[in-house]
Amino acid sequence: MRIIGRTRHRILSLAPSATSIVCALGARRELVGVTKWCKDVAPVARLPRLGDCWTIDTTRITPLRPTLIIGSVPYKGETVQEILKLPINFLAMNPRSLADIEADIRMLGGILGRADAAEKVVARMRVQFSIVAKAASRSLRGEERLRVYAEAWPKPRISSPPWVAELVEIAGGRMVVPAGTRVSDEEVARARPDVIVIAWAATGSRASAKKTLALTAWQNVPAVVNHCVHVVRDEWLNTPGPILVRGARELGRILQKC
Repeated sequence: MRIIGRTRHRILSLAPSATSIVCALGARRELVGVTKWCKDVAPVARLPRLGDCWTIDTTRITPLRPTLIIGSVPYKGETVQEILKLPINFLAMNPRSLADIEADIRMLGGILGRADAAEKVVARMRVQFSIVAKAASRSLRGEERLRVYAEAWPKPRISSPPWVAELVEIAGGRMVVPAGTRVSDEEVARARPDVIVIAWAATGSRASAKKTLALTAWQNVPAVVNHCVHVVRDEWLNTPGPILVRGARELGRILQKC
């Protein structure tokens, strides 16, 4: 998408990550609608709340007169097809890594005429990640990294996205199962994580560590034996945007504690 000069948009954001990035870029006033999840990551509580890329009533979109709709993972094919029927530009983001997230920030910065702001957001994130990494390095002092299993959903059991694996590395640990995939209880048990991090999507901090600690298949897993099972706010790890800095800090705190 090519933008000439400084164009004022009317943005409908269907993803908390997109909303957080738009606000970080200083373009909060260009938002005309968000999802119910966005208020947890950005100052948008007074904006109209619609659905997301999983489910939405498209008849509610047109009255907002958006010039740009932004979505991000996860998507539901049928919902995206309905959105694409509208005569409105639709930007679909699908980040997997921290590099992808930086690219998305820069892309939105270009679209919104805020390229300089985008570079500053990326730079701030890198500085904060570096601070966490340095603290973790001092804490390790030659010791092996803790083995970590981070979980995004319990049924079916799905490990946290690839960018979370990178945050775990920054915080001084290492993921012991493939990131962003469906895993079995047995796979996690065989991986023998020292730390289990629970950040179930769309649950805030309401995930239950008790269920994990009581799981029969994991009774000999070091994280369970040593009660190193921690709940992290879902948006801190599952929102691919600037808020991941808070996730990195929390992971660093947890790993130093365990």
